[in-house]
Order: sequence, then C-alpha cells, then structure tokens
Amino acid sequence: MKKLIALVLALVMVLGLAACGGSKPAEETKPAETKPAETKPAETTPAEPAAPEQTVLKLWCIATESDSNRPAYLKAIEEYEKAHPDVKIEMEAFENESYKTKIKAAMMGGDADDLPDIFFTWSGAFLGDFVDAGKVFCLDDYYKPYGDQIPEVMLANTTYGGKHFGVPTTFNIVAMFANMDMLAEVGWDHVPETYEDLTACCDALVAAGKIPFGCAGKETWCVTEYLEPIIIKTIGYEALGKIFAGEATWNDPDIANAVTTFQDMINKGYFDPSGMALGNDEVKANFLAGKTAFYQNGSWNTGEINDASFKPAVALFPVMNAARSTYNQTIGGPSDSLAVCASSKNVELAAEVAVWLGKEICHYNYLNAVGLPAWIPDYDTSSLKPLLVDIADLVASCEGMVLFGDTAMSADPAQVYLSYVSQVYGCEIDGDGFVAGLTNDLG
Repeated sequence: MKKLIALVLALVMVLGLAACGGSKPAEETKPAETKPAETKPAETTPAEPAAPEQTVLKLWCIATESDSNRPAYLKAIEEYEKAHPDVKIEMEAFENESYKTKIKAAMMGGDADDLPDIFFTWSGAFLGDFVDAGKVFCLDDYYKPYGDQIPEVMLANTTYGGKHFGVPTTFNIVAMFANMDMLAEVGWDHVPETYEDLTACCDALVAAGKIPFGCAGKETWCVTEYLEPIIIKTIGYEALGKIFAGEATWNDPDIANAVTTFQDMINKGYFDPSGMALGNDEVKANFLAGKTAFYQNGSWNTGEINDASFKPAVALFPVMNAARSTYNQTIGGPSDSLAVCASSKNVELAAEVAVWLGKEICHYNYLNAVGLPAWIPDYDTSSLKPLLVDIADLVASCEGMVLFGDTAMSADPAQVYLSYVSQVYGCEIDGDGFVAGLTNDLG
C-alpha cells in the first residue's frame, strides 16, 4: 500500500413512517327502560404474532473479554440480528493460543457437527491448510453484492487457486509504541529511529531504574513481534518472505546476527525479567500503567494506547543492516479474517452473514482504532484517533511487508518455528543454534 486509502464520507438519511390507527365510533346509549342490560362479553387480548423461527449460526473467534476486537464483533452481531430477526448468531470466544490448537484440531478431524458455521482465522498458510483439506466454503458469489468496496489486494492473503475463501476484518502491522513521558524523563523527545539511538535510550532508561520493554514469554506469538521486526530489518522483506513461504533456506548468517541482537537486548536488561512468566494482557497492562517505556505489538492495540494517561507515540523498529533492508519495511498485512465451514448445514446463509459481518467488524474496528481498514470506509471517519493516523502514515510510506510468520507458514513448519523462537527468548539457544535448528528441520 503506497498511500492511504481515501476516506469516503457517507450521509445516510433514514425516513421513519408512523402508522396511524382509526378511531372507534362512539357506542349508542340504549334507554334502560326499553331493553334489559346486556352482559358485556369478556375482553380478549389479541394474540401476539408468533416470533419468527430462528436459524442459529455458531461463530468461533478470539474476541474474548480483554480482546480489543470484541466491541466490534458484538456491535456487528447486534446490528445483523436486529435487521434479521430470523437469524441468531451464537458467538463463542477463545484465548488466542488455545484457539489455534482448537480450530486446527476441529477442522482437520473430529465430528463435522461440532464445527462452527463461521470461524475466525488468520490468513496465509494458516487458512490455506484448511482450504487444501476441503474444509472451507468458497465466498466468490457472496462478494458480488459488494462490488469494489474491498480492494483485491486486501483479499490476496485469503485467495487460493484464484478463489476467495476468507473475509478480512482489519489490516495491521507490528509497531513500536512508546511512552513519551518516560522517554522525556531520560532526555528523549522523540522515538529513536536508529539502533544506535535506541540502545542509547534504553541504556538511559536502565540507568534511571526504568524498564524499556515488556514481552510476554507465555505467548510465543508475542516474542515473534520482537524477533521478526529485527529479522526483517536485518535481511529485508523479500528474503524473509521467501523463507516463510518455504522458497528459501533459513541458513543465513544474518538471521543468526538478528537473534544475537535480540538476545543482547535481553542481556543488557532492556526487557522486564518477569516477562517470561507473563501473558500479553499483563504485559500490555504494565505498559499502559507506565511500568515500561516501549511496547512492540500489533497495531490493533492503537485505541487503548491512544487513550492512555501518558503521551503516546509510535514508530517502526530501526534498521539493523542497511545493505539489505530499509526503515520502511515491516511485519503485517490483512490477516484477521472470517471464513465459513464447508460442512455447515446453513452454508449459504453463513457465507452471506460472514461477508456482512467482516465488513462491519472492519467498520467498527477502524473507528475504535483497532487497526486500519481492509474495506474502503463508507461512513464518517472524522473522529479517528490521532495515533491511528500516525500508524496510517507509517503504512503509507511502507516499501515492503511480510505477513506474520506463524500465519504465513503452514501449520507444521509454524510449530517448529515457534518452538525455536521460544528457546531464543529463554536464551536456551543462540543465533547459530536457531539457524542450524531451523535449517535442519525446515531446510
């Protein structure tokens, strides 16, 4: 994406029609002396119209109580059900890591009756494995009513064999968020954009008794949010993209150098030592509470950070090897998506609902600053949060992007990769061990 998608302001006028009932004519007064009093029949209450029979669709997702996507899911579902009282959407949310295991096990085996009708998925090879197994319903016909409301480039990561199998709900990158109040305390008025400046800033923070970074060791995907930006800024997006796609080997000494850089930051005290035992919610809460100066994670966190009690800022991780990379390269893309199980008993309805929900979840996520829109906005965007505009500027100048590793890779290679990433954060293996292990196991 070379420039920000133009914002389209739509003014919708809704006309309400009030129904008027006719008045009842007055009853005649009957002279009492000419006719005995009649017994008034008991009043009857008109029967209420029967509620329409509902079709229930099951939706699995990761929009748990603490997930920033949840408000958008709930709002979109509420609006669909209001407009379609004959449809009930039962949403069940799971924690990120446990969901990956659950959806893989459910889709690749077990009883089809236990599967949801609509399910959240990451794009790339994560969804591609399910498509290859014939478990996902093609959505080509269900995009037709939406014309050009979503750019084809946003559908690339959910397109397999020229057919569309997913509905992107948002567009995100890995960003380095900063607490500018903490940085100001050690003499910094901007987010460091070179590695030399970043280490100087972190050294100043450590000397002042402050913690530069927090990283959730309990959730390995959070560790990749640090390691992958360092790797891409060392070997470049083209090289990393080929490795994730299985088109190139991991046997690259610069990858070992990237791992060494990450571990040097850990050994210098740049990371909260308690992070190994923490989950992402706890690490993010520490950042929002002013306990760490930086938080590197997905741009889906933008809304919460924009509204923090401190002055926030955002940047990309600095370049490590200018001969192979540039500042305007990053990890990310349209990944979060909805898809439909091919085994659904109401597969056509589920497909229609999935596309509608995907568009509206995107709508509300954008307004809530939970990432950039995959769909072209057709609503008022005048109230966008400033930090999200800064994220958009970073994306607008982006020269290259690689999808998150654990979704860009197929299931089995991704698990191998994540196991080595976990060992890196725990300093159980060094850069050479990381490269040698992945080269041996994956090529």
